[in-house]
Amino acid sequence: MKKIFTGAALLLLCFGSGEAMAQGGMLNKLKQKANNIAEKALDKTIEDKTGIGNGSSNNNSARAGNSSSSRARNKGGEGLISTPPDVNAFLGDADKAFKAGTYGEARYAVQQAMLGVELQIGQKILKSLPESISGLNKDESVEQVASSGWGWAGLTIMRQYTDNNEKELRVMVANNSVMLSAVNMYLANGGYTQTSGEQQNWKQTKVKGHRAVIEYDDASGYKLTVPMGQSSLLVYEGVNFKNEQEMMAAANAVDIDGIKKMLGEK
Repeated sequence: MKKIFTGAALLLLCFGSGEAMAQGGMLNKLKQKANNIAEKALDKTIEDKTGIGNGSSNNNSARAGNSSSSRARNKGGEGLISTPPDVNAFLGDADKAFKAGTYGEARYAVQQAMLGVELQIGQKILKSLPESISGLNKDESVEQVASSGWGWAGLTIMRQYTDNNEKELRVMVANNSVMLSAVNMYLANGGYTQTSGEQQNWKQTKVKGHRAVIEYDDASGYKLTVPMGQSSLLVYEGVNFKNEQEMMAAANAVDIDGIKKMLGEK
């Protein structure tokens, strides 16, 4: 560092004072040049020692790279634990909040307690479904019990069955008011579309005495929808089933009345 500033000073002294130079402008240029040389040398020394440049785009990129590389990278973890609301704990919180007059907190705690009860019912329904259907075994990796809010809002209870090849059956209990209204309207009006000379894609049927609608699509396969009470649906989706009869046989393996009872549907 000492050599850097000594060199710059000698450069200035070589040209003496303003009396030795006829042109004052030349002296200013030489002074600026000497300063630039000193500044560049200083920046280079700092960059060599610290890895931090003088603010140029290249140095900024290097700085960003050094900053990111200095942080540890996550190499794995167990993620979050799926924990349903603790019913007893939230009931206790609701009681305390109500006595304290904090009714908003009491209402929230009651809702969480109700959601906890509903999710427990959902797990019970999931466990009631068969372990295998039509030679297809359940796939636990895609099972789901979820609700986006108390009162069965956004309810999803789903189990998938597969033969580890291309055949698949998905059984799902859902709360979908739009879909339920459409199916009920179709059934109430006695709707039936019979095509002539073409494949039938949508019609009414029955599953264990319950009215239902069955659909077929070349891309997605069979879909069977069974309304259950005022708010719930039982939906079967079958991929690569041979025919309608095979799909209906698979649907009959599910205890529809038992599910309705657990949901409190009539």
